[in-house]
Amino acid sequence: MARISAMTFAAASLLAATALTPPAKAEVNFGKQGEKVDLVVGYQPYYTASWSGVVNNGKSFWKKYLPEGSTASFQIGLQGAVIVNAMTGEKQHIGYAGDMPSIAATFRNLKDRGGTDIRIVASVGLSQQQCNIFMVKNDAPAFNTGQEAVKWMAGKQTSAPQGACSDRFAREAFDSLGVKPASYLNQNVEVITTNFRAGKLDAATVWEPTASKIEMTGIARRVATGRDFDQYDGAFLLMLNDLIKQRPDIVKGWLQSELDSELFMSDMKNADEVARMAEAQTERMDRKILWSALYGTMNDKDVGSTKLEFDFVVTERVQKLLDGATKFLNTMPAKPAADSKIREGGVDDSIAKQVLAERGLSSPIGVIKAQSATDFKN
Repeated sequence: MARISAMTFAAASLLAATALTPPAKAEVNFGKQGEKVDLVVGYQPYYTASWSGVVNNGKSFWKKYLPEGSTASFQIGLQGAVIVNAMTGEKQHIGYAGDMPSIAATFRNLKDRGGTDIRIVASVGLSQQQCNIFMVKNDAPAFNTGQEAVKWMAGKQTSAPQGACSDRFAREAFDSLGVKPASYLNQNVEVITTNFRAGKLDAATVWEPTASKIEMTGIARRVATGRDFDQYDGAFLLMLNDLIKQRPDIVKGWLQSELDSELFMSDMKNADEVARMAEAQTERMDRKILWSALYGTMNDKDVGSTKLEFDFVVTERVQKLLDGATKFLNTMPAKPAADSKIREGGVDDSIAKQVLAERGLSSPIGVIKAQSATDFKN
C-alpha cells in the first residue's frame, strides 16, 4: 500500500500544472485488448474528495476487473499539479485530482503545454464543503452566518493556496460581498497552519482533511463553506488518451473498480474502514480527523448536510462546475488555461456512462451526509 516517507503539506501550486514542460514522449504502448497491463496511478490521500483512489488502493477492487497478471502502482501526489505533471511526462497513466488541476490537464495536448493528451473520464466527488472552507483565528468574533464571517475579513490578513480550488472559492466569496482584505497571501496549507499558530493570519481557505485537522486540534475555527455561497468543488479521474484509444477494456475495468470504490465510500457502515485506509496511506493524520473530514462535523447545525456526492459521470451540475472553474483558471495571470472553456474531447465520460447503464444505476450513485463528531467510535 502506498505511503509517503515524510509528512509535508507543501506542494507546487496549481500554476505549476500550467507551466512549460518537456516535449511529450512517443505514444505509450499499453498492449492489445485482453492482455495484462502495468498501470501507474497518481492519487491524493491528502484531498478527501478524491478518496475513491484511497479505497481502490486499499481494497484492490481493480484486480476484479483488469486482465490477470495486471498491476497498479499507486503513487501519492500531495497536490493535483504534481499528478498532472507526472501524467504529462507519461510517468503516470491514471490520476485522481481536484477540479483546477484536472481542467489544466485537458489543455496539456498543446505543444507549449507538454503535448500530452490527458482527458477527464469520470467525476469522483462533488461537494460544497471539501475544498471550499474558510477558517479564522480563534479569537475572531462569533458569527451568525458564513457570509457575516467573510464580511469580517475586510481589511484583514488572509491567505489561500492560490490557483487551487480554495483560492477560487475565496475570490468568488470576496467578490460577491465586495470584501477587500488587507492582504491575500499565496501560502500552502502547511504554512497556513503554521501562521495560524503564530497569530499571523486572520483567515484562510483550505481543503479537507487539513481543515478538520486545523479545527479539531484547536488551531483555528471553521466559519464558512461553499454551502454559504452555493459554490461547489470537485475531484475527477484523469487518463492518458493513449490508454483510452488503445485499451478501452482497461478503461472500462478501471471505471468498474472506481464505481465499486464510490459505492463503498458512500455506505456509512464502511466509514470506519475508509478512515482506517486513509490513516494507513497518510502520515500524522489521526483517524478521528480523517473520519470527520468525510463523514462528520463538529457543528450541530451542519449535521445532516451533504459532505460529498458521487455523480460518477459528468452531469449538468458537474459540467457547470467545470465551466465556471475553467473561466476562473483562464483569468490567472501566469500561464492561464488555453481557453475559457475546456477543449472539445477534453471531457470523455462515455465509458463511465456505459458502466453506469450496465450496472443499472443512475447518477448520483451515492451521497454522504454529515454525522455528529460524537458518533465516531474509536
